[in-house]
Amino acid sequence: MKKRLFRWLLWILILTGILAAVAVFSLCVGSVRIPFREIISLFLQEGSNIEHSIVFGIRLPRILLGLAVGGALSIAGVILQGLFRNPLVEPYTLGISGGAALGVCLNIVLRLSNTLGILTLPISGFLGAITVIFAVYILSLRKGILKIQGLLLTGVMISFICSSLIMLTMAVSRTEDLHGIIFWTMGSLETPQWFLIKIALAISLSGLIISYLFSIDLNAFSLGEEEALHLGVNTERSKRLLFILASLLTGCSVSVAGIIGFVGLVVPHLMRMLVGADHRILLIASYLSGAAFLILCDTLARTIIAPMELPVGVVTGIIGGALFVYALTRHQLIPLGGE
Repeated sequence: MKKRLFRWLLWILILTGILAAVAVFSLCVGSVRIPFREIISLFLQEGSNIEHSIVFGIRLPRILLGLAVGGALSIAGVILQGLFRNPLVEPYTLGISGGAALGVCLNIVLRLSNTLGILTLPISGFLGAITVIFAVYILSLRKGILKIQGLLLTGVMISFICSSLIMLTMAVSRTEDLHGIIFWTMGSLETPQWFLIKIALAISLSGLIISYLFSIDLNAFSLGEEEALHLGVNTERSKRLLFILASLLTGCSVSVAGIIGFVGLVVPHLMRMLVGADHRILLIASYLSGAAFLILCDTLARTIIAPMELPVGVVTGIIGGALFVYALTRHQLIPLGGE
């Protein structure tokens, strides 16, 4: 037991160090390179020069948002893969991202953000996500029992419906609105709203804490729903709360940063390969590594073709897909359910 706890603590320290190193690297590089010593001096003293504006006005907000969104999507992926016992399930499988994207598309087409303010974009996205969550939950409920397979199939179908409605909206939208819709659906951490960043951080960290309270239940679910029930887990309560938690984390992330793929799919698998399938360490490890992965991808997105910027979803898709294929071809993916 002590040996396992020591190994877990060691992994947490290593991943925390990697996250800190990636954050520092992201602060230093860009169109304007800022030495590490100057970064330290900027944090120790007040200033109003260009470097101070770049660090605290552009790079630091993106790092904090990357931490919140990357961590939230990763633990949402861990929860859903453990709940469904399916290695291909990710936060976007249930149609939550489609609902959020549809809400934002309607906002852009109706030009609500021009009249009511830029904050209506994430609000529209979150309302769209909540609508899909409610629909999937109600449609999957049978006589007070939440059917896991029905939940998955319903979510996939609603995701297809939302995608079709988004394409319809894009087909009839103005040319100037089309660019905004396409860029948003590719994902971006570029937001000047500290209010949104603070909310995303609070929800993300709260989600990590709450999900950790269900780590034993998730370990039991890996054996199967019937076995979890025999082990004393209140399966219906846990299924509902875990589904709602993962959905809210995904909805919040998508509404703030757009659709950023592969984080919730790849990171949990890689962490299972490194730290094991025990959710008591897997949740924390996935949160830290997901945050580091997204911050690194965002740094690459804004520096590869600087001063132009790529959508971060493009970078996560390329790198995440390559990592997933590599792990799959090397036969290192750990099957779920203890097979």
